[in-house]
Amino acid sequence: MILLKDPFNVIIGGVGGQGNVLASQILGEMLVSQGYVVTIGETYGASQRGGAVMSHLRISVKDQLSPIIPEGQCDFLMALEPVEGLRILDHYGNPRVMTLINTRPIYPIDVISGNATYPEVSKVIAKIQELSKRVWTIDATELALEMGDPIYSNMIMLGALGAIEILPINRKGFESVILDLLPSHSLTENMKAFDRGKEMVSEL
Repeated sequence: MILLKDPFNVIIGGVGGQGNVLASQILGEMLVSQGYVVTIGETYGASQRGGAVMSHLRISVKDQLSPIIPEGQCDFLMALEPVEGLRILDHYGNPRVMTLINTRPIYPIDVISGNATYPEVSKVIAKIQELSKRVWTIDATELALEMGDPIYSNMIMLGALGAIEILPINRKGFESVILDLLPSHSLTENMKAFDRGKEMVSEL
């Protein structure tokens, strides 16, 4: 598989505690193992669990690029949280952007405390569809909870990304990187999560 364009700019966005940075590291290593040059930059909102976290991955056949994607230049967004996805598209989206979204919201403190309201998820997803060329959805959080721990939602999202074949990543590459980065006893569950994501993603 060749890149749809060079550079191909990917953003993984979510909130603190969702495993955003680990997902970007795994994806980056999978692509480097395929011979691509990958530059990763991280941006953080409030420095606490629940604050916005965004990883920029700039993927090229040969060029080392600046780590932060210019506004309006995202090619693919992997949103771990719906409203965060919409916020990212507002700044980095364009008519050709493609989006993979975890449909389960994470409510910020203001919403939990009753000082703010969270928009209806169906309306958020509809707006994301308006702003994206193609959209895939998966309730990665629900699938992770079925596995017994929401921590696996980022691995489920990576499996979904593998299934839609936008980037040259596969199960074997994922397994190799997991063995390299994480404790060996976690391999079975992480592979299960990857496979679940691959099975359950659907295009809108």
